[in-house]
Amino acid sequence: MKQALSITRKELQGYFGSPMALIFVGAFLAITLFVFFWVETFFARGIADVRPLFRWMPILMIFLVAALTMRQWSEEQRAGTLEILLTLPVSPIQLVVGKFLAVMALVAISLALTIFLPITVSLLGNLDWGPVFGGYLAAILLAAAYAAIGLFVSSRTDNQIVSLISTTLLCGLFYLAGSGGVTDFFGGSVGDILRAIGSGSRFESIQRGVIDLRDLVYYLSLAGVFLTLNVASLESKKWSTGEHTRPHRRGVVVSTILVVVNLILANVWMFPLRGLRLDLTAQREYTLSQTTRDLLANLQEPLLIRGYFSEKTHPLLAPLVPRIRDMLQEYEVASGGDVEVEIVDPAQDPDKEAEANQTYGIRPMPFQVAGRYETSIINSYFDILIRYGDQNVVLNFQDLIEVEPRRDGTIDVGLRNLEYDLTSSIKKVVYGFQSVETVLAALEEPAELTIYVTPNTLPEWLAEAPAIIEKVAQDIADESGGKFTYSVVDPDAPNSTITRQELYDLYGLQPIAVSLFSSESYYLHMVLKTGDEAQVVYPSGELSEAEVRAAIESALKRASPGFLQVVGLWTPPMEPTQDMFGQVQQPLSSWQQLQDSLRQEYEVRIVDLSTGQVPADVDVLVIVAPQGMSNKERSAIDQYLMRGGPVLVAAGNYGITIDQFAGGLALQPLEGGLQEMLASYGIQVEELLVLDPQNEPFPVQVVREVGGFQVQEIQAIDYPFFVDIRSDGMTSDSPVVSNLSAVTLNWVSPITVDEGKNAERRVTTLLQSSPASWTQTDTNIQPDFELYPELGFPVGEDKQSYALAVSVQGTFDSYFKDKPSPFTGEEGEEGEDTAASEGQATPEPPSATIETSPETARLIVIGSAEFLDDVVFDLSSRLTRDRYLNSLKLVQNGVAWATEDTDLLNIRSRGTYAQVLVPMSEREQSFWEGANYVLAILALIVVGAVWNTRRKNEQPMELLPPEAIPTSDQEGEQ
Repeated sequence: MKQALSITRKELQGYFGSPMALIFVGAFLAITLFVFFWVETFFARGIADVRPLFRWMPILMIFLVAALTMRQWSEEQRAGTLEILLTLPVSPIQLVVGKFLAVMALVAISLALTIFLPITVSLLGNLDWGPVFGGYLAAILLAAAYAAIGLFVSSRTDNQIVSLISTTLLCGLFYLAGSGGVTDFFGGSVGDILRAIGSGSRFESIQRGVIDLRDLVYYLSLAGVFLTLNVASLESKKWSTGEHTRPHRRGVVVSTILVVVNLILANVWMFPLRGLRLDLTAQREYTLSQTTRDLLANLQEPLLIRGYFSEKTHPLLAPLVPRIRDMLQEYEVASGGDVEVEIVDPAQDPDKEAEANQTYGIRPMPFQVAGRYETSIINSYFDILIRYGDQNVVLNFQDLIEVEPRRDGTIDVGLRNLEYDLTSSIKKVVYGFQSVETVLAALEEPAELTIYVTPNTLPEWLAEAPAIIEKVAQDIADESGGKFTYSVVDPDAPNSTITRQELYDLYGLQPIAVSLFSSESYYLHMVLKTGDEAQVVYPSGELSEAEVRAAIESALKRASPGFLQVVGLWTPPMEPTQDMFGQVQQPLSSWQQLQDSLRQEYEVRIVDLSTGQVPADVDVLVIVAPQGMSNKERSAIDQYLMRGGPVLVAAGNYGITIDQFAGGLALQPLEGGLQEMLASYGIQVEELLVLDPQNEPFPVQVVREVGGFQVQEIQAIDYPFFVDIRSDGMTSDSPVVSNLSAVTLNWVSPITVDEGKNAERRVTTLLQSSPASWTQTDTNIQPDFELYPELGFPVGEDKQSYALAVSVQGTFDSYFKDKPSPFTGEEGEEGEDTAASEGQATPEPPSATIETSPETARLIVIGSAEFLDDVVFDLSSRLTRDRYLNSLKLVQNGVAWATEDTDLLNIRSRGTYAQVLVPMSEREQSFWEGANYVLAILALIVVGAVWNTRRKNEQPMELLPPEAIPTSDQEGEQ
């Protein structure tokens, strides 16, 4: 090894003894910085990662390594010094290793000088260092393979230019073999083999933070193959053509072939092994979570995951198929055989295609593919079917991918969060298929239902209720196989095991007044205990057997881990309107995308609150744009919260409408909402509008003259009403916003929290505007750039951050406490007519008012009613493509937090690491860019100065120590 290191030092002195090394390294740094800041438009991306640094590394490294290796053996042959090296007592292996280490040292110096880029990114955002380490490791391994190729090529010619060109071509072939264009051309299994051979395709896995043992072995094997060929090439230069050297020549050739073949076979053997990898990302994004593993371990029946992928598909989708296949293999292995994975090409299997079309509604998607000379349409499949029993879910390409636009007009297509999409879909089909008997069988401990009832004080209309509850409980117990028991307890009985005070202390249960002015009260409550967990069960509507059974079964399913929960969704009725000419127009607002996003994880049920009751099987209540509500509807929401049910309210004060005169959008106040009720809880949604210079642009259609023709185009203008909340405006200690990079709230009102009423509750400000925001009362939302050229609206003087969304957990007092019941037939506060005044029979109240909620009650209030509107999503997608999906993720996170369904929330948060750059001006961007150029130049100068100083201080170096130089006698013996 000493001889090899001596050669390494000699080569490095040769590099730094002339400007060649500094020129090569300096050119590499300049191109790298140019690509990072200009080609990949780092600041325009707004993401705190260094993917742009490594995305071009497989190409840039070809030219750097080819330039460094072109003279290694070619110059030795041209100058005639190769014969001297080969006559010294140094083996060809030591010669090759010495020159290889010299090249790798220069490559390592070049990469080390780029460290200023990730350091800069870490100062500007929350950088995940795992992919950074993976990227540098991948670059070193890639350079090692290229260096071995370059040394071998250099040993076969005495012309440096020929060596440079040949090395570039050979390394380029390895890169192109796995590129998208080549693999798409061949497709199928041939494409997979080419991806396994390609140096660039192998690079992708490591540079994103996943160290796959197969990739490590590939790069090391590639380097080993060409280093072995290099040694054989040097050995061949010492051969003579005589018969006496034939055995030696044959031995070298056979040894070389064996080494090369064994290295190739090692890669072939390891190709199917997909579990040997290390995930370096901060959130372990590419490793199956424990939640997924637990879900797969509890499967009671076989689960089928079938991928429908066409061999001929869009070039941007084709590279994603192997990654999906690898992930599905992970699911299959983690399930222990309960998951069956199939990958089919429907075009090759007509029966599977017919089943996909007719049974599951899966049809090919037309993709436009543009070539240099033509544009064509390809109908291809990119879908995943998940089937469990009689339940199934289909994920198409829109559910699986995310699109990132680039500055040059092209796009990057990647998988959104594959594990989250798969696991949430599996959870939906698995727990949608389960019966109550299955749920009881899965419980580790028996469920115990306790019925607390005071028969002596029950109202007459509830006299039969205890018997009905007991009958339903007995039926479930008979079917449970010992996994369900029940008991009846009268807290007022002399020998009772529990008192009224203990009921309040343990479960927050309070007695219900017999009537509004009665001093008597009663209990008719059910508490279901499973292990250490207890939940209060409230039947909805009439106390019939069906209602009671539904309430108990829903509670049992909620007690089962991973149960598919029910979201009750209330949105304003979509009624047609009339324009100024009396013509009927379709409703402007709709919330279909919100429903679709929630259905990905939950069972969504549109609820009717006019009965004054929320269905008992609803696990969380979502209210969007409350308006025109009666007191009965408010009572339904209030009493649901008092029972401990979680509520999420998008409670803005304004909604959009069509300006009948100007023809554009306008705002109208929303009347009859939940403002007073929320204020009674200590959450005041102010009748103001927040404006923020940090905003999402608004698309405006502009007509301009071009060469005498009118051209219509969409331009973006700053629109302060679309408040853009980034990571610095989000709380860091709530899972509701933990995985969001940014959220836009449209026409949002500020929220004020009454500290007195919320003193004993846990209040978290989830979202807030920037410190430069202000408010106004004017509802004119049309910009006037003639009066206000900067933003189109007057800028307020009082600028500060405003709370825009809050979460509250704790004990709430009912809004209807000490108020007439909305079921009494009296006129409500809003002047609503009751059933009695209309001559209709007044419905019997389901129960008296619950005045206090348990401590587990949860409430989320968002100050915008329109940020979930399909119209707003359509406007946002015209400019920012998928940015509006963050609004849907906010609601999904809120529902998960409200129902304490943190498993999927944790998986979703692993998909993004809050990698958002801090906002900055163009001057600040130029400063950081220039700083990196200056630091790179200074570092390059320092490296050159240090090496030259060290070279001057060293004694003249000998290739070998004197005692290692052979004497004349030893030469004669040799």
